[in-house]
Amino acid sequence: MPPGLEPAELPADAVEVGRIADAWGVKGWFKVLPHSASPEALFTSRRWYLQPSERGAKTFNGTVQLSIKESKAHSNSVVAAAHEIVDRGAAESLRGARIFVARSSFPAARKDEYYWVDLIGLSVVNREGVALGVVKELLSAGPQTVLLLEYSETDEAGVSKSLERLIPFVAAFVDDVDLKARRITADWQTDY
Repeated sequence: MPPGLEPAELPADAVEVGRIADAWGVKGWFKVLPHSASPEALFTSRRWYLQPSERGAKTFNGTVQLSIKESKAHSNSVVAAAHEIVDRGAAESLRGARIFVARSSFPAARKDEYYWVDLIGLSVVNREGVALGVVKELLSAGPQTVLLLEYSETDEAGVSKSLERLIPFVAAFVDDVDLKARRITADWQTDY
């Protein structure tokens, strides 16, 4: 295990937000490849949890915690410094590590903005109250985001099969997102 790192428990609300790409400079800074184009969670959280990469050499096992001193945008990535990582060698030992942040430490979303992680698992109904499916994931499709819904349908033989439906996540089709009720209302029909 890299020096200074202590085993930690991954929070129940942890969300993977990026990976450590490599060391950056000689003073223990490291380069991060965020999973989001808007990596605010990396900038606001002072406690990151790391797990080793699924592939390649592993310098530690399980989950460890980093106390972040500073993080900032740099080119198309993020660079960060942690109290526990004091030189280039220690930073290099984190290469490939997956970064998790507790969802509770994310900054509050603005009105009519949502974190993708909060939308996954929500039920989607149309204006008539007909169930359209459950949000399985979100896809970035150029200028807009698309909801990928999963739903079941029973054929004439009584066999249930799992299907998928796509709905653009734009105001023209999405009427309401109710995170407390875990429901999205959309102007969409089952035969679209």
